[in-house]
Amino acid sequence: MQNAEEGIPMSTDSIFRIYSMTKPLVSLSAMQLYEDGELYLSEPVSKYLPELMNMKVAADNNKTLEITDAKKTIKIHDLLRHTSGFTYGIFGQSAAKKLLKESDIGTLDTMHISLEDYVSSISKLPLAYEPGTHWEYGRSIEVLGRLVEVVSKKNLDYFMKKNLFEPLNMKDTGFFVTEENWSRIAEPLKNNDEPELIDITRKPKLLTGGHGLVSTAADYLRFIQMMLNRGVLDGNRILGTKTVDYMTSNHLGTNISRAGPLYLPGPGYGFGLGFAVREDNGISAWPGSAGEYFWGGYAGTYFWVDPKEDLVVVSMTQSVKHRVYYRMLLRNLVYQAIIN
Repeated sequence: MQNAEEGIPMSTDSIFRIYSMTKPLVSLSAMQLYEDGELYLSEPVSKYLPELMNMKVAADNNKTLEITDAKKTIKIHDLLRHTSGFTYGIFGQSAAKKLLKESDIGTLDTMHISLEDYVSSISKLPLAYEPGTHWEYGRSIEVLGRLVEVVSKKNLDYFMKKNLFEPLNMKDTGFFVTEENWSRIAEPLKNNDEPELIDITRKPKLLTGGHGLVSTAADYLRFIQMMLNRGVLDGNRILGTKTVDYMTSNHLGTNISRAGPLYLPGPGYGFGLGFAVREDNGISAWPGSAGEYFWGGYAGTYFWVDPKEDLVVVSMTQSVKHRVYYRMLLRNLVYQAIIN
């Protein structure tokens, strides 16, 4: 059901909050600018966002808060692979995470400020780790979204519409749902333990690159089919083939720690530029192929691309509580069906 409470059945054009499945799309937008020579991954983010020039790092030493100057600068590469030191504040406990949660951008339903002001706020908070040393899932892609705006001199939603959504005919993907399409919004069951999801019926002031987009199964399938095709769909080239290969390779070297409260890619996976990337056929607790890449969203949406099997899969649900169960089930059902 698209909306069980109102008796609306699911349809092929039902619209979902895709949360963190926004991140690969924003990452790709940044890589379009990279292909045009407008930015380089080795550059410090502060070249374009000077407020991020002199960042601090917070540490707990014998239960005493210690804030020191960051020894390294945040590179654009760090934003794309989540090694910037920015955190969400919800995985584990540390001084940096506590300070973030207590700030004016502490919750994920922050929609009342602009992306420019959001980055200004995060620049005043200490990092959880020294840049370039530790994989930590966090707000790097919000900062990357602002970087896209500054470099392209266009609002993030406009840039993505013109350079990604329109060329791929992703007509129902954007940062909110217009009123004439509210009847197509998929809603979670009214369980007591299902969290309230973000409001997508009004254009938000904050165009959050980390979790702000809505989409349909058909739209997102076009995006990942383009990735499987190494940058092209229906004759429209979105990225170069080598750029797609580069994005979907592991970018976490031995100098980057994967230790921490929660390494979301999981055992057997590294991380590329927007995606978890499988390094081995084994090791992981779920089936897949070396070179396969995936990501998911807070409210249950999920996708993966398996080039070895010429396979793309996208699943759209709106359930925080049941997301892991259905992702695992879907993986097993798909791979057990492949017999040659």
